[in-house]
Amino acid sequence: MTNYKTIKGKRIKFFTSDLDNEQAEGQIFYQSTAKEFKTAVASSAWASASPLISGRNQTAAAGTQTASILFGGKFGPPPNADTGTTQEYNGSGWSSGGTMSIARYELGGTGTQTAGLGFGGIYDGNNVDSTEEYDGSSWTNGGALTQASYEQGSAGIQTAALAFGGQRQPGIIEDNTQKYDGSSWTNTGDLNSARRFSFGFGTQTAAVAAGGTPPSPASSATEEFNGSTWTTVNSMNTGRRVGGSSGILTAGLAYGGAGGSPDVAQNKTEQYNGTTWSVESTLGTARYNHSGAGTNDTTALFAAGGPPSGLSITEEYTVTANTITAAAWSSGGNLNTARNTLGGCGTQTAALAFGGHNASTWTGVTEEYNGSSWSEQNDLNEARYDIRGCGTQTAALAFGGQDPNPRALTEEYDGSSWTESGDLSTARSRHAGFGIQTAAVATGGTISPNVVTEHYDGSSWTSGGNLGTGRYDMGAAGILTAGLLFGGSPPGSPTGKTEEYNGTSWTESGDMNTARHYVAGFGIQTAAFAMGGNDGSHTASVEEYDGTSWITAPSLATARHRFAGGGTTSSGIGFGGSPGPVTNATEEFTGETTSLNLKTITDS
Repeated sequence: MTNYKTIKGKRIKFFTSDLDNEQAEGQIFYQSTAKEFKTAVASSAWASASPLISGRNQTAAAGTQTASILFGGKFGPPPNADTGTTQEYNGSGWSSGGTMSIARYELGGTGTQTAGLGFGGIYDGNNVDSTEEYDGSSWTNGGALTQASYEQGSAGIQTAALAFGGQRQPGIIEDNTQKYDGSSWTNTGDLNSARRFSFGFGTQTAAVAAGGTPPSPASSATEEFNGSTWTTVNSMNTGRRVGGSSGILTAGLAYGGAGGSPDVAQNKTEQYNGTTWSVESTLGTARYNHSGAGTNDTTALFAAGGPPSGLSITEEYTVTANTITAAAWSSGGNLNTARNTLGGCGTQTAALAFGGHNASTWTGVTEEYNGSSWSEQNDLNEARYDIRGCGTQTAALAFGGQDPNPRALTEEYDGSSWTESGDLSTARSRHAGFGIQTAAVATGGTISPNVVTEHYDGSSWTSGGNLGTGRYDMGAAGILTAGLLFGGSPPGSPTGKTEEYNGTSWTESGDMNTARHYVAGFGIQTAAFAMGGNDGSHTASVEEYDGTSWITAPSLATARHRFAGGGTTSSGIGFGGSPGPVTNATEEFTGETTSLNLKTITDS
């Protein structure tokens, strides 16, 4: 009798619980608790990722999903400023890279994060022929294109690149193809159909040009290049232009773009296998004028940028047997008393909020959070705002603040009530604090000089090492012997300066991507979050620190500053703050999770 082992060469295994790893893909097993036959099935999907530092469109990109660059483009409100800035992606978030010699948009790009290539485009209203090469940190000039062009397709690597189509000047659409050998460009076989805004991917000797325009609004025509000539092959399912693309000739993707009738932003994704196009999972946000990067049609890629005014949205594409739930902020239970400039500490399921300003006066109200709702507890002994704290929900420390004059008062919380302890050596407000109840740090603030640092040992404060840059309204994280300070005002304009503390002295580290003050923070020295703040206006942006540098992280749902938070970079919380002028809103952060995509097998 034929059975599953005879057909597949494997037995059906019995388990009491579900499998939880990708090795289960395609294997049938019996889950005895549920009394069901199951299997893990791979599928494709786009998932949200950390946003760009600054949104933009009409960019170029290079690299892979875990090591890519986005460069050039336009940003800001109309008329949109040209930019030559580069943003680097490490698979988790974006950080600042080197700046191109020539700010430009509608340029071509290819290569890798450490060997990227940017060419052509529009600078100061004129098309350019210049080429620039990226080495992972800075751009240098390369050989000039044989003719200045923009809106061209691209493929290949830094030392063997391909540029095709585009425009020389408005209304003159090109069929020209150029090869780059790492130092100079030469002309090669022309496209069969002149086009601009095409989807391009592959290598210098095996490339694809698909879609674009003309005709209007968008073409679906596809051509393959063999190193010398182009051949017309099967068309895309939907004509589109100016979208994102990546991969190789036998495993390519084209996503987003503009097309249809009427001509609108698209969320469609199509896969090319070297012969035909097939429809895949759709982007979460329809867009055009964006870019993409990646090596094939199954590993993760990203699509970022696009109108209006340069979206900062990033998405990753993956074919996997896992269901990926992207990291994100979501609403939690509201504080009972709306306020800003409050103190806070704890975790997502055991947070503490105390003091602050409730729009009419300062308060001593204390509330505890249990993961879903806030409950009022005994007030601080002395109401004050611009207060700082650290510790846990059952062993917290509150110190400094103002009422309205700066205070040196310190209070300890035991899970039910506050008790006064030894005063700070220097009264201060709008300062920073981190650590635990018996080993805390207070530093900076509006005092003069605001480089002063103090240590708390559970009963009294003593002097610590001075800050490198005095400031106030900054964020902080960590413990006494491994602390982190970031942002703030020095005074004057907001700063992105970051300093690490070893319990004795401060050392400057990598700056934040966006300077800001009134910022909230939590975490440890090697894994911290900087949330919200004010960079000219209150912001929802979040950055994550890895012990060396900052990358972007998922944004808050609501822009805010002068608030408090707690937790870790995988499970955090933020509460209170402004605008409003004050708010009682709470947001909870949950890091990315994965689970096996299991399907129950039935006989129907």
